[in-house]
Amino acid sequence: MGVFASRSPSRPNYIGLCVAGLAKLEGNILSVKGLDAFEGSSIIDIKPYIPRIDAFPEAAVPQWARHP
Repeated sequence: MGVFASRSPSRPNYIGLCVAGLAKLEGNILSVKGLDAFEGSSIIDIKPYIPRIDAFPEAAVPQWARHP
């Protein structure tokens, strides 16, 4: 696993890591809430929320994103 695939807060670069909620999806446009970034910042990667790995008990996984 490369350093850019890591979810660790201890990263050897200045790339930020933030948890944000998906507010709206229109085609290939994502609208999010709670993103800690400057307007116009580049988004390098988007990772899914995985309940057994991530520690955000108030988060919800929509039915369409669940695996059987």
